[in-house]
Amino acid sequence: MQLFAPIALFVYNRPQHTERTIKFLQQNQLASESRLFVFSDGFKSEEDQAKVLEVRDLLKNIEGFKSVEVIERPENMGLANSVIAGVSRLVKDYQQVIVMEDDLITSPFTLTYFNDALSRYRTEDKVMHIGAYMYPLKDNNLPETFFYRAATSWGWATWERAWQHFEPNIDTLMNQFDARKKSDFSIEHKMNFWKQMQDFKSGKNNSWAIRWYASIFLKGGLTLNPSQSLVNNIGHDGTGIHSGINDIYNVIINPKQIQEFPTEIKENKMAYETIKSFLSTRKGSLWERIKRYVKQRLG
Repeated sequence: MQLFAPIALFVYNRPQHTERTIKFLQQNQLASESRLFVFSDGFKSEEDQAKVLEVRDLLKNIEGFKSVEVIERPENMGLANSVIAGVSRLVKDYQQVIVMEDDLITSPFTLTYFNDALSRYRTEDKVMHIGAYMYPLKDNNLPETFFYRAATSWGWATWERAWQHFEPNIDTLMNQFDARKKSDFSIEHKMNFWKQMQDFKSGKNNSWAIRWYASIFLKGGLTLNPSQSLVNNIGHDGTGIHSGINDIYNVIINPKQIQEFPTEIKENKMAYETIKSFLSTRKGSLWERIKRYVKQRLG
């Protein structure tokens, strides 16, 4: 087996973000040992064409990795289909994959964390996903890493053995939920995960991530997460397909290498409660919400 997992980087029409994402990846300790596969989606409109071509121009001179392969899609697949196809291809060839999008900056040890975790839990069927992002949790007395039920999509990794359980059909997924499961799935209704499922079904979003989390949840799977984030999303400036302009989820990246991994394969109750508390209060008071709404409208 390939010692270090290949990196799948999904890009579209944001040259500045893409350049920063690649620059931070290049500074990773394991960059020179890692194969980079960049999936460049085709443009969906004439106005996007120039930016897509600018991104592709940028991709011609990437250095600092074991190898670089750029896959230029002739047509627009959309992020969800692009991610599903790219991840499926790489887990088939390498049995594991690290997944990044074009608006994520990393720590120098993010790839180290992914590869350590992929190696450590390779044969643990219950562990299905390695996340690198974590909310800005206050009073964080959690261990360096912990198991939790929900999957984050800003920098993640998985194995072929887990990805084979990915169910893309929303009806197949939704039909398996009763009231209790909906509550458990949505962190006791503190997060809009079930609404994201409904929105996908009605065509209001095209999320691969909510279907992946649902697939994990229905299998009784767990996700590994750091208590301090190893990535930050720089896409909340209005340029992204799915991003809003807010800083609720902005984090300071952990600059240190992760040393501790859980030995017991079960959800960390303290982490669950800490995250639930964050999700309950993340949008602030009514006054803070009004101020943020006004700022967004005027911005």
